[in-house]
Amino acid sequence: MHHRDTWVEIDLDRISDNVSMIKRHSGFDHLFAVVKANAYGHGDVEVARAALAAGADMLSVAFLDEALFLRRAIKAAPILVMGAIRPCDLAVAAEHDIHVTAHDLQWIESVLNYQGKAVNVHLKIDTGMHRLGMTDADSVQHACAMLDTNPALLRTGIFTHFATADGETRQGYEAQLAKVTELTSKIDLADFKLVHLSNSAALLRFGRQSVANAGRLGISMYGLPPSHAFALPFELKQAFSLHSRIVQVKELQAGDAVSYGATFMADKPMRIGILPIGYADGWLRYHQGRQVEINGKRYSLVGRICMDQCMVQIDERVHLGDRVDLINDSLSVEDAARDLNTIGYEIVCSISDRVPRVYKQGGVVVSARNDRFRPVA
Repeated sequence: MHHRDTWVEIDLDRISDNVSMIKRHSGFDHLFAVVKANAYGHGDVEVARAALAAGADMLSVAFLDEALFLRRAIKAAPILVMGAIRPCDLAVAAEHDIHVTAHDLQWIESVLNYQGKAVNVHLKIDTGMHRLGMTDADSVQHACAMLDTNPALLRTGIFTHFATADGETRQGYEAQLAKVTELTSKIDLADFKLVHLSNSAALLRFGRQSVANAGRLGISMYGLPPSHAFALPFELKQAFSLHSRIVQVKELQAGDAVSYGATFMADKPMRIGILPIGYADGWLRYHQGRQVEINGKRYSLVGRICMDQCMVQIDERVHLGDRVDLINDSLSVEDAARDLNTIGYEIVCSISDRVPRVYKQGGVVVSARNDRFRPVA
């Protein structure tokens, strides 16, 4: 339940369709659904369930806290924390059957004396992204040997991340793929249950690598393209939309200013509608002047976006209580990203947890979630 006239709608059918199409296209045996950052603002539990039902068989997140939250709702599916966890938290991960990432030799050394429940460990190799990961073949070989000395540390997976799979050319991707071969030249990849290299761009653009049996499906699962530098093999379906309602209508006279700083001034009599959404909701001040859609017609936001509200110039066809679409199929996430000189990831991740998420399947609301105001246990 929620009590706001602003909400996000997530079409779970579209997420399911995206997952199943991409899995068929990629040819991987295993697929991680990446649901970090609250599933890129879509809602991690609901998206995870839809993705698993559509053909993904594992989940991945960035931090242990995200994994623990997911595990409360999803008991069986493997969950990988792709970021670093503190060595002292290894027992917590093991207790909840959460896979962890070993990103350097120092981290492995710090857990070698671990004696708790067995935990699945994935080696992270850095092939050119220069974030987490090991950077030479000797370190990778030594890491494997160290892990093998402790039967509670299960050497389950190995992975990397492509920095330029979404680039203008294949050059960066090919260079990183060659680096995979170099870094793993002193070990046997067959000793790992899971070898996962591809992100969304690589899944869509290059398909399965001969040494890999799994991929990680991120932004494209949500129907958003990882890049516009290459043609998609099929149409993705945007699952995210953002809506509000007119909560007050005002008549302005020529010379009346709107919002902070008086950056907009009426040059003639006009009407404005007040929307209960602002930059604290992730609808940032940069959206000033962008268009929204009301009853199928476009209208412009006027004046600076406030913390909790913003204003839209309207005509006589718009009334109190009318629904306002800020993001939909025609005013897409990618349109907003282009207007703001950013990427689709940032648009959806920016919408804060005080905006309720409403989930639909078959065009019908099946659940709703309001993280910011869920009851305290």
